[in-house]
Amino acid sequence: MTMRTIKTTSGTEVVLDGDLLAVLETLYRELHSRHGLDYSFEDTMREIRHLIGQMSPADRETYLLESLFLNSVTYENEKLGAYVRRLTSESNPPAAHG
Repeated sequence: MTMRTIKTTSGTEVVLDGDLLAVLETLYRELHSRHGLDYSFEDTMREIRHLIGQMSPADRETYLLESLFLNSVTYENEKLGAYVRRLTSESNPPAAHG
């Protein structure tokens, strides 16, 4: 199996091997190197669209699946964290001051 590569707008190569986190890391480094911490939604979307535009339909499906999986796990963790915080706050009422 040969690994395909795509490029960011500045020419950095991204290997398409199904590793979503590697793509996200490259995206972060690309945006940060050009804009520091001052990049916008539009800057991010422009770079993502550029990367997606180079992907085959099979690549897009692979990365969409990975993205949905990662987001579902993140969502579950956030919901669980909120539930645990609520349980903790209910079992430890604030002490009375007086």
